[in-house]
Amino acid sequence: MTGTGVLPAQALRAMIERGQIAADPPIIAAQVQPASLDLRLGTVAYRVRASFLAGKGRPVAERLAEFEMHRMDLSAGAVLEKGCVYVIPLMERLALPHGLSAVANAKSSTGRLDLLTRTITDGGVEFDRIPDGYDGPLYAEVCPRSFSVLVRSGQRLNQIRFRQGQAVLSDEELAQLNAREPLVSGTAVISEGLGFSVDLRPDQGDLVGYRAKPHAGVIDLDRIGHYPAAEFWEEIRTTEGRVILDPGAFYILVSREAVTIPPDYAAEMAPYLAMVGEFRVHYAGFFDPGFGHAAAGGAGSRGVLEVRCHEAPFVLEHGQVVGRLVYERMAERPDALYGEKIASNYQGQGLKLAKQFR
Repeated sequence: MTGTGVLPAQALRAMIERGQIAADPPIIAAQVQPASLDLRLGTVAYRVRASFLAGKGRPVAERLAEFEMHRMDLSAGAVLEKGCVYVIPLMERLALPHGLSAVANAKSSTGRLDLLTRTITDGGVEFDRIPDGYDGPLYAEVCPRSFSVLVRSGQRLNQIRFRQGQAVLSDEELAQLNAREPLVSGTAVISEGLGFSVDLRPDQGDLVGYRAKPHAGVIDLDRIGHYPAAEFWEEIRTTEGRVILDPGAFYILVSREAVTIPPDYAAEMAPYLAMVGEFRVHYAGFFDPGFGHAAAGGAGSRGVLEVRCHEAPFVLEHGQVVGRLVYERMAERPDALYGEKIASNYQGQGLKLAKQFR
């Protein structure tokens, strides 16, 4: 793989064969996504006093000795308590060649459960950023914010994307791509990425989102379509095109625009502006090539927004720009697109909770 850009699935499989991505037990085919690799939880979770980064020249294991409170065996499952911080060694480790770096992020279902999940590395000074040529283990820091969760060894809460060189499209390049192939329904707002806004005037009905209930039960992550949504979420309805966000509350909303990721590109959701308001749009997961794309059965898919209000109540209005998609080139087109021949939970999505709910 000599091209500049994000590495596709076929390049990830080649890295696995060369031992640049290794794991015990070995990586399974289902972990390889069109432009990313799912990472698996190991067999032990460490409850720690506080979130931390290893720091330059220091291994995570050394810092764990400083902050560990107790440890839990995940082989048969264990509950991660709401409001607590855990560090879990991952099954995968890296031996990146020179010129190759990586970025990690939470998977979509992880973010929709308000599970703060970040990747840390030996010598790391940033969350979710794996430097050029990194050789060492990977760890997940997990902090359940709204719900306690039952997790098991082998579950996949976060994912990693590898890139060679500079892959991010400039605003000019993004505008040119949008002219060739529209990336968003409606007018494209391009400023350090493709802006998107919140939908608070749905075409049908008055349901615009959900707010997490503060005292819900435990969620077993392996139970798909199992939990009644009403036991964990309060419906948010409005006919006025606005909602008032409560401080500390967690919301699931949806973008007004349907977005498209062409096959030769990938994207990542990012905050629009640090000072856009008294809230933050959390971003979980990557947008793989083919998301919302007609060739992969999409024809435009909405972006689900995970929103947390901060210090003061805040009025959020229909059409307010709340986030942006940063597009990147693929080094090569993936041999399978999102939603095409693979189990993709959110192709063609609208307002949708995590897959554990019904």
